Amino acid sequence: MMNVLLIVLALIAIYFYGLYVALIKKRNNLREASAGVDVQLKKRYDLIPNLLEMASKFMTHEKELFSDIVNLRNTALKQNFALDAQKSIELENALDGKLKSFFVNVENYPELKSSAPMVQAMQSFNEAEENIAAARRFYNSAVTELKNAVEIFPSSFVASIIGIKADQPYFKAESKASEPIRAGEYFK
Repeated sequence: MMNVLLIVLALIAIYFYGLYVALIKKRNNLREASAGVDVQLKKRYDLIPNLLEMASKFMTHEKELFSDIVNLRNTALKQNFALDAQKSIELENALDGKLKSFFVNVENYPELKSSAPMVQAMQSFNEAEENIAAARRFYNSAVTELKNAVEIFPSSFVASIIGIKADQPYFKAESKASEPIRAGEYFK
């Protein structure tokens, strides 16, 4: 009888250790995803000054837009995504909005749009945006995995004991980005 009880206790201990290991892996996966988002955003921040420098030679009337983008970029560059994801997400949404305005304005300057360095910079920027989107998807997936593990019993019990919380925010599309596109507005 005592041997059976020891075996049952050992199996329970092994099971809870397995839950512990799984939670630690999920937390570390989320940290890796946060760092990946940070790396991709920093690549984007490095491209922004080059784009603005090239564009400033052609776009003389958009100084305020340039200033807004530079200020947002500098603020976002100082931000650590892993330490304050919510603040980083808010800054990214604001920067995305200003960059979209910038690219719409680029369309009004055919000589800029057709310049080889600008075309190359735009291609690099588009590639960086694709990498950021992939990093955001990986991050959101890691947030979901950790949230599920922390909220579903019995791993929720182990998570509460070791202090693992799933309080990281999701990267979501800005409300403007999820509105339907009205193509007719672009042909007026």
